[in-house]
Amino acid sequence: MEFIELNKKNRSYRNYDATYTVTEEQLKKLVELTRFCPSSVNMQPLKYYLSCDSATNARIQPLTKWARALQPMEIPRPGHCPTAFIVICYDETIGPGVERFWKDVGIVAQTIVLGAVEMGLGGCMIGNFSPARISAALELSDTLRPVLIIAIGKPQESIVLLDAPLGSNLNYFRDEQDVHYVPKRTLSEILINKR
Repeated sequence: MEFIELNKKNRSYRNYDATYTVTEEQLKKLVELTRFCPSSVNMQPLKYYLSCDSATNARIQPLTKWARALQPMEIPRPGHCPTAFIVICYDETIGPGVERFWKDVGIVAQTIVLGAVEMGLGGCMIGNFSPARISAALELSDTLRPVLIIAIGKPQESIVLLDAPLGSNLNYFRDEQDVHYVPKRTLSEILINKR
């Protein structure tokens, strides 16, 4: 698959096939990809908590909030939760402060979800959660700070990308058939013209 097609297929999936089991081995392969990512001053302060069993997933899922633009819709739909999570944590014993490493978080997160798409899976980056509550639920060390959660699973929804006319609303939305639409700015709008 060409990279642009892989990138287009990499969406924020919010409904999954709950019968598909993501394995720990698949999650480890996704984290293995991150070992080769760039890192600020090569400090590599990120660690990864893997969850692919129903008991641990059941502790994580209720502590996450999804698709704020679709409220009050319940997302994921009942019976369509992801079957795995990767919790990206910042290890305070390694770096001088998480602020310096936000770009690292973005780089590894995008690498993970692109890797998931290549595996025939999909993901959703979730930043709306309480780090303290996630830490308590997973019994993490006091030196590990959860900074991003990635849901992983077999996507079970249709997502359509749309070119957004200049000045239009960019909020994603769903139609009556539950198809998810994502407006994107056009290339001409995001390029800066030379003077």
